[in-house]
Amino acid sequence: MGDRTVQCGTGIRFEWGPAGAGRLAGKAACLIVVDVLSFTAAVSVAAEKGIRVLPFWLPDGPATTAERAASEKAAVVYAQQSGARLAIACHAVTPDSPWSLSPAHMRRVPFVARLVLPSPNGAAIAAVAPPHVRVVAACLRNITAVGSWLPAGGYGTPAHPVAVIAAGERWPDGSLRLALEDLLCAGGLISDLHAQGAGPLSAVAAAARAAYEAAADLTRAVAAGVSGRELAARGFVQDVAIATEGDICAAVPVRDGDGAFCPG
Repeated sequence: MGDRTVQCGTGIRFEWGPAGAGRLAGKAACLIVVDVLSFTAAVSVAAEKGIRVLPFWLPDGPATTAERAASEKAAVVYAQQSGARLAIACHAVTPDSPWSLSPAHMRRVPFVARLVLPSPNGAAIAAVAPPHVRVVAACLRNITAVGSWLPAGGYGTPAHPVAVIAAGERWPDGSLRLALEDLLCAGGLISDLHAQGAGPLSAVAAAARAAYEAAADLTRAVAAGVSGRELAARGFVQDVAIATEGDICAAVPVRDGDGAFCPG
């Protein structure tokens, strides 16, 4: 209840994870999902290709085998009902099913009109926002594009506040682990918006901005963070490189009435 009270009256607000999104979404005009490694980076690459992405939440952490199997079956059914292809686990891609959460895979895949993209973090945040709230996918690749799109749409004032939500990661017990890459990306977007006159900033949004402005080398910081090192150890170092391509993407993925992210 505290965050709903403390951040009221501000134009730019900031929180962590699905729980934080749930606290802010009801009072926000626009909710920004920041899941740099790798959901929003993959969505940005898909948007560049013209692929409409339907996010789908898959459990992470201490889910049972039965729960995970049920979720995977639900994803298959959802893709069939949506007339979409289904992205699969990064390590399970094949020539016939090359779509996954990996930005590197997404860059190489053939075009499909609609793609269901399962995700344990970013998709969960997108699902929290009520239908009337605009939802945007932001990453390091499209900070400037998103930062320009929001004020142009009238977002970032106390009357039409923006809630920036850093996805974070999960510890093995399922609890939230703060992710450096999401903090820095969220802070970069907040810094950009504030420079354009959006605001005022909540105290936690100002702290995120300060973290970004104090970072000397974003690419090195993300690669050295826990998530970056985990991906590299699993053989996905290219995903980290693509996710840290600063400001090369002009696409602003916005959730439409169908629940899909498409260029705004």
